[in-house]
Amino acid sequence: MNIAVTGLGQVVLAPGERTIDPMQFLVARKTRKFMGVQDDLAVVAAARAVASAGLTAPLGERAGVFFAVGYIPFEETDMAPVLAGSIVDGQFSMRAFSEVGYQRAHPLLAFRCLPNMPVFHVSLNLGAQGPYIVAYPGPGQLYFALEQACAALEVGAIDVALVGGVAHQHNFLVEHHLARTDDPVRPDDARDAAGVLVLERASDAGARVRLRLESMSVEYRPFDPLHETPARRESFPVTAPPLAASMELGPATLPIALCEGHRTHRVETRDGLVCESTWSEP
Repeated sequence: MNIAVTGLGQVVLAPGERTIDPMQFLVARKTRKFMGVQDDLAVVAAARAVASAGLTAPLGERAGVFFAVGYIPFEETDMAPVLAGSIVDGQFSMRAFSEVGYQRAHPLLAFRCLPNMPVFHVSLNLGAQGPYIVAYPGPGQLYFALEQACAALEVGAIDVALVGGVAHQHNFLVEHHLARTDDPVRPDDARDAAGVLVLERASDAGARVRLRLESMSVEYRPFDPLHETPARRESFPVTAPPLAASMELGPATLPIALCEGHRTHRVETRDGLVCESTWSEP
């Protein structure tokens, strides 16, 4: 395959860290108020990847953004006033929600939660004005974004692709979801994280090639969701630096694995996908 990684960037917050400051990468400081944790992570990881590729912003119309974004984050403190305004006689009321509860949400809350916002902020602050894709919510969808990026590079639609995954997982809504799956995730095993790859055609990148994509496959294995939920499984070569297979990194899994030195990756996802890729060093 004529696809090369020329830059890598990652952010993995330690337990107790709430976010990372993206201010040095913002073209307009006032946009900070519209950014949530997932936006902060995505911008910093993407900026680091672009810098490691030797590129500078703005990237222009020949650069695309291909991202998978994790489960929608929401804090209990943001939900409480909405819920309180939606209850009538001890029962949830759609009318009360529409007329009262909905109005009690913070006016900027949607900007900080929506899955397309990390891609918007990456595009805005790095000047990537080409095509984009937003997938949701896990490591399997990251592979779909990777496939689309490779196709766009191979047909010459773009010259640079930012391929990344981001997940804000230490919040009430996502922690609740991860705890109720058939293979529940302990809070200590989940991370707020982002990983980004800069992809270019290997024939154009020359000496800037860091890795080459050797093979990739995405397979869907149908299952009955009323009777089973596939477990998430990941595997890495034993010769690579350690990256805990139990760690939940959401759609940031593959980029971070490559940042950590792994050169093969396989994941079986909860939504029935089996994805594999192999990468080599020049």
